[in-house]
Amino acid sequence: MAFTLEASVAVIVVNWNGFDFSQACLESLRKVDFPDFRVVLVDNASQNQEGPRLKKTFPEIELIENSTNLGFSGGNNVGIRFALAGGFSHILLLNNDTEVEPNFLGEMMQRFRQHPEIGVVQPLILFLKEPKKIWSAGGKWISSVGRAVTLGDREPVADFRIRKCELDWATGCCMLISRDALLKAGLLNEQYFAYFEDVEWSLRFKKDGFRINLAEKAIVYHEAGASSKKQTSEGTLSPAVFYYHVRNQFYLTRGTLKGFQCLAAFGYHLSRFVLWIGYFTLRGRFKKLKAVARGIRDGLTDPLQSAPQWP
Repeated sequence: MAFTLEASVAVIVVNWNGFDFSQACLESLRKVDFPDFRVVLVDNASQNQEGPRLKKTFPEIELIENSTNLGFSGGNNVGIRFALAGGFSHILLLNNDTEVEPNFLGEMMQRFRQHPEIGVVQPLILFLKEPKKIWSAGGKWISSVGRAVTLGDREPVADFRIRKCELDWATGCCMLISRDALLKAGLLNEQYFAYFEDVEWSLRFKKDGFRINLAEKAIVYHEAGASSKKQTSEGTLSPAVFYYHVRNQFYLTRGTLKGFQCLAAFGYHLSRFVLWIGYFTLRGRFKKLKAVARGIRDGLTDPLQSAPQWP
């Protein structure tokens, strides 16, 4: 594998009460063969001193401890600011419930070397527990209804054919971004907190003229939803997941679409979410019902905020 000598990567991993997942992720990063990268662990106010415990086990990492849970967007932005101040040429966001192949970072960096106009690269992401199935091969944006579609979702790897490497959006589960793209497009929009912030960010990168590519030979394995899964009387996913999903879908629609497309997207998503409310009513899942209703209200009425820039 040939590398660009001046390229340096900050790998940002956000931890929030996910010690075991983060430990496995950091262990896999120790085997990465890329010559110049540094892991930045951002702890989002976890319990039980998880940040310091991980630092003790992995003394080579940079630990940043937040006093409150800033969510996916805010937590990653803390790491991004640290990396930009440190002069890194590229920044990788990596979910803590992932494990990586040793060559994944080198394969992703090759895309930048071959195509300087690229701003963002995503690997091929497989399910950690079902490594023959695809979790994400990137994203397609259907602007007519404001829908973000995951390519390759649950398809067998053996059957999947890459039609083109060009993507509309990359998942925040693992995305590698150039410094130039970050400086022009800005950081993650912290109003989103979690969910759809990666789609909004990707559309900003595209709007500013940067391409997004899939590096299909770069392989990452994902547990999927580790921080949001907890068995309760209303199922596995917490009501907060549904609230942020619904609210942020409308943030995304309002922030990226105009005219007829915006109206069509409102109608499409309102229809979906009304069906969710009906389903939760029938199943007696009233906390989730209320979460969806609040998400609709806030998503349609909250004033939209702009993403922060650096510095």
